[in-house]
Amino acid sequence: MTVTDATDQDLTELAQQLRVDAVRATSLASSGHATSSLSAADLMAVLLARHFRYDVNWPGHPGNDRLVFSKGHASPLLYALWKAAGALTDEELLTYRQLGSRLEGHPTPRLPWVDVATGSLGQGLPVGVGLALADRMLQRPEDGTPPRVWVLCGDSEMAEGSMWEAFEHAGYERLANLTAIIDVNRLGQRGPTRHQWDLEAYGRRARACGWHAIEIDGHDVSAVDAAYAEAVAVTDRPTVVIARTLKGRGVSAVEDREGAHGKPVPDEREAVEELGGVRTLRVEVRPPAATTAPRRPESAPVALPRFEVGEKVATRDAFGRAITALGSARPEIVVLDGEVSDSTRTQAFATEHPERFQECYIAEQQMVAAAVGLQVRGLVPFVATFAAFLTRAHDMVRMAAVSRASIALAGSHAGVAIGEDGPSQMGLEDLALFRSVHDATVLYPCDAHQAAQLTAAMAEVSGVRYLRTTRGASPVIYGPEERFHIGGSRLLRASDRDQVTLVAAGVTVHEALAAARELERDGIAARVVDLYSVKPVDVPTLRTAAEDTGCLVTVEDHRPEGGLGDAVLDAFTDGRPVPRLVRLAVRTMPGSATADEQLREAGIDARSIADAARRALLPA
Repeated sequence: MTVTDATDQDLTELAQQLRVDAVRATSLASSGHATSSLSAADLMAVLLARHFRYDVNWPGHPGNDRLVFSKGHASPLLYALWKAAGALTDEELLTYRQLGSRLEGHPTPRLPWVDVATGSLGQGLPVGVGLALADRMLQRPEDGTPPRVWVLCGDSEMAEGSMWEAFEHAGYERLANLTAIIDVNRLGQRGPTRHQWDLEAYGRRARACGWHAIEIDGHDVSAVDAAYAEAVAVTDRPTVVIARTLKGRGVSAVEDREGAHGKPVPDEREAVEELGGVRTLRVEVRPPAATTAPRRPESAPVALPRFEVGEKVATRDAFGRAITALGSARPEIVVLDGEVSDSTRTQAFATEHPERFQECYIAEQQMVAAAVGLQVRGLVPFVATFAAFLTRAHDMVRMAAVSRASIALAGSHAGVAIGEDGPSQMGLEDLALFRSVHDATVLYPCDAHQAAQLTAAMAEVSGVRYLRTTRGASPVIYGPEERFHIGGSRLLRASDRDQVTLVAAGVTVHEALAAARELERDGIAARVVDLYSVKPVDVPTLRTAAEDTGCLVTVEDHRPEGGLGDAVLDAFTDGRPVPRLVRLAVRTMPGSATADEQLREAGIDARSIADAARRALLPA
């Protein structure tokens, strides 16, 4: 049976079909969140049949609405929904959670109708804010109303701070094309949620953030329909529909019962019978408005900034000038900053391209999640803040990789070299954070030209990319004609007499060069490698250095765990002999001091490097 102009009875039947299919899929898999799917079935049935605008055969249609399951554990409901829309067959539905299936335990973009991965709670709504921002950025006057972003949220995740960062940002930006739906089913994983069925508690908070809030019975399809229509009619702010539901709705063995979270129902046959049996309803989803993909001006050649060799320039300054130049040449580049643009140097981009700059204030989780949403629509987001503050958004970065998202991040004020501000402002763990992310690119330039070139290189590749920049000025050692590719390095000193190799990146490159000069005065020839690409690392250069010199000294303005030293060590984990390896890193808790004093106290300045090399060359 095909549903076109659905009656309320049709909606109720469709909701029951979604419940039955969620029960069938989870029971066959012997795992999955059945009860969390059952509670929201009426909410999703009304959305699909009456309000959602989508071309199922063209998931990338620029006019498509977007649907994000922030409560990603309710994936059986999502897959049942797409089956009802004709996107999935019943046979594929029943591959849920099986090896090789596109229907994973929590949604990922392996399924083309899923834009972003969810399941780590507190992320779907922040990403939805990014999707809504993207549609507004790409909207042309002739396009009319922008597509709508619908986000299904769980009541448990409303305890997450990231959700309220999203509520505040969307309210501030007046994202009228965003509708959040909170499935208030009262029960979390281990028992009742904080506010249980106090809908007004959620409503008060949402209204305080500038949202229009509607409180309803989430199992009354007429009330749900009216709430969605009201949401669409609101044109000056986002809307949240706060729906009272029953977890496990329709299956008496689990309905509103604790201890049933994250499990199939006890008896599949009994549950399907209670729900009225298997149905085969098919919904003709209303198509989006006729539109064409937004036309963007063609990219122009990039005029990257140029500097004089020997001039002292901070790499953060070079990044700021480079991203502004990229923005002038490539209209798909957008920048998000965490209210430190005067420090990260994205202020120039904000001045020249204000329509493509997003001030996210001190809300790093929302900032990174918004970037994930923006890239879904073909934009190329660059996120900037202090390296230390990106640790707050680690889970967003981790899930960006699961989403196969392409986002670039720049962390400034890295290491002890920032000086007097002290350890709370020092990025000392960021290389480890980003190196641990699947398929990420991690770059750490040592001078202005290198920083500008690597900024441009990040715009050309996909995945999660991270650029580490430095607060203080350092000498420009490379000319403007130099080119730096991801996965490369630079030999700054090398000879056939080298006895030791100094491997550095960023600020420690200059210290390593000074150490090599000091060692030369003692008759010790030292090779110097600028390992600007920390991931992927230049394995051939490192192995050649090990073969030629037999001894490597790594030096980094970072904790010893997970940074440059570990990256170098990874080049020798294939079973071949490991060279003598000395690792210099920040092993103390810094205080306040000048940049030079900080490097000396941490044991990563030129003298410390030279001393470590001398000790390494002593006979065993």
